[in-house]
Amino acid sequence: MRNPIGTHVLVGKNLMDGAFRTAVELGCEAVQVFVGNPRGWARSPGNPAVDERFRVATAEAGMRVVIHTPYLVNLGSPTPSTFENSAALVAHNLRRAVQIGAEGVVVHTGSYVDPDGGREGYDAAMRRIRDALMPVLDALAQDAAAPYLLLEPTAGQGRSLCAGVDDLEGYLAALDFHPKAGICLDTCHVFAAGAPLDEPGGTTATIDRVVEIGGPGRLRLIHANDSKDVRGAFKDRHEKIGEGHIGTEAFAELLAHPATEGVPFILETPGSRTADDPDMALLKALRG
Repeated sequence: MRNPIGTHVLVGKNLMDGAFRTAVELGCEAVQVFVGNPRGWARSPGNPAVDERFRVATAEAGMRVVIHTPYLVNLGSPTPSTFENSAALVAHNLRRAVQIGAEGVVVHTGSYVDPDGGREGYDAAMRRIRDALMPVLDALAQDAAAPYLLLEPTAGQGRSLCAGVDDLEGYLAALDFHPKAGICLDTCHVFAAGAPLDEPGGTTATIDRVVEIGGPGRLRLIHANDSKDVRGAFKDRHEKIGEGHIGTEAFAELLAHPATEGVPFILETPGSRTADDPDMALLKALRG
């Protein structure tokens, strides 16, 4: 399938009775889940029997699976406890990805929390990113079937380490352009950071730039979200497809780009987990 389409679903009771059942009911071809509290540091061990059932069921259904790390994760933080907890959570989520058959783990690229916005703070944060992620990435590289770490640029709010496409170059360079470091592109985020997705050809140019920076095959997930705010607003407020400032044509352009072939599209739009929501059907129609 050129672009499996789905949404982020809640786990609820467990991965099978909650996440998988919901995904099937919604017609998901791909699904994104949290494997713990999205707003806490606790590392849920999971249930081996349920994990195995979920892994088998999604594989038999041909359903692609990704995990999103909790929102608290910030590997650029200068606060030791935040950094240490973030590193532990990323490693834990990657282990859980293996257990449930997920192909990738999404992590926000973080911020350096420096009120002065100085270069020194940025450089120190990038060293922390490297220290935390290079051992993890090297371990993943030992197994070709291991999940990818999917770096998601932010919308540019605060002291972002990677907001928008051009910032990916320095971030990936800090990780030696590691082959297990993939990209998760959130359309609302990159638009908020200034990408011209609302212009004819702007989406194509944006993806061309992603490929220029990262090389072929590094773009491995799309978070498909329209934006409540105008381009360059640095605000992460998702809107339904075609009802925001990005517009439907950008998603048609995105789905047609050669670099997105085989890349799953995950909705994070308002109402995308409800049975009567039109966004998934709209994306499937635009996929053509």
